[in-house]
Amino acid sequence: MPSIAQRSGRGRRTINEINMVPFIDVMLVLLIIFMVTAPLISPSVINIPSVGKAAIAPRQVITIEISKDNQIQIQRRLGKDAKGSDQKKSADLDTVAPITLQLQGEDANSPVIISADKTIAYENVVKVMDKLQRAGVQRIGLSVQVSNE
Repeated sequence: MPSIAQRSGRGRRTINEINMVPFIDVMLVLLIIFMVTAPLISPSVINIPSVGKAAIAPRQVITIEISKDNQIQIQRRLGKDAKGSDQKKSADLDTVAPITLQLQGEDANSPVIISADKTIAYENVVKVMDKLQRAGVQRIGLSVQVSNE
């Protein structure tokens, strides 16, 4: 029986290594796909809202000024078509809301603008805003200065 070969343990050897060629092929294909599609993807565009001037100027504006030494001045400025005179009053934290409501009068929707010195504590501005909101003032804004930088 010469046609039957004897099997010995030395004829077959198991391969203990990972074949890297398919892995490299897949990575090159992915690299090419990303290189081709990356320029086609447009960056996200954010539509920023724009503001314009108001069509009608308010009849009156109430300005609350807080100075360096926490002195509060409340001033009512009337528009061109409003009747009456401008008024300016001193106040403290407890009387700022009643005086503001008194100066608003019938026009409860008139804007109130807070102008504070930049060196005072932020807490003082928040306290004034809180007093105004608790009293029912609806339109409160902060005055800022636009920097030239």
